[in-house]
Amino acid sequence: MSTALPTVSAPEARGTPSVQLVATLAVAGAIAGFFIVLVHLWSQPRIVEYQARVLEQAVVEVLEGPASTRTFYMIDGSFTDQPPAAADTAAADRLYVGFDPAGDPVGVALSAAEPGFQDVIRLIFGYDPGAGMVLGMKVLESKETPGLGDKIEKDSSFVAEFRRAATPLIGVKPGAGSGADGEIDMITGATISARAIVDIINNRLDAVGGAVDVLWGTAPIAGGALADPAPADSQSAESARVRIVGGLP
Repeated sequence: MSTALPTVSAPEARGTPSVQLVATLAVAGAIAGFFIVLVHLWSQPRIVEYQARVLEQAVVEVLEGPASTRTFYMIDGSFTDQPPAAADTAAADRLYVGFDPAGDPVGVALSAAEPGFQDVIRLIFGYDPGAGMVLGMKVLESKETPGLGDKIEKDSSFVAEFRRAATPLIGVKPGAGSGADGEIDMITGATISARAIVDIINNRLDAVGGAVDVLWGTAPIAGGALADPAPADSQSAESARVRIVGGLP
């Protein structure tokens, strides 16, 4: 006679209530978001300060070491260093005028950005409106192909071609130029990136060249009255420096 074994039921699985899961995720997300905001608030001023320092150094470089500089803002189609109080100078187009130790203008620095081969290329260049020539060029931001497109900023011979180059610039194949002052030899294997630099500068001058010429021809600029190469006090010293607002333009 067989004896039936008692049936033992499996323990019932207890799942985590969906409300509890949602609440846990919400709390975790809130904590993570809080720390992300803290990191952003901590890092953003430092990033802006670094970008401003890089830009200030670039202005001095492309203007070949001016004794002093002054920032001008595009307001209603013309450049001024005394914009109205209500003007949004952070978003305004701008340029930087450099002066020599005697207070005479040596050129203007203009920033510009346009698409290259991979992404937008941002650069700054010095320009002498009186002579109609580029004084120098420096790439501020680029994501061009490493080893090829990045030669627009790493190839010293290419960068040097923009020193004292007549405008408008003309991109030519290496060795195929006529020797004209405005010819820029393209980089073998990175023609698109190199030509983008030429186009960015030409297009920028086409867009604001008229306003630059007007500013350059004004009596205060021509006479150097806006320059203060040897400030007598701290307020004058501050006005003689490059005034950078909001990082890279």
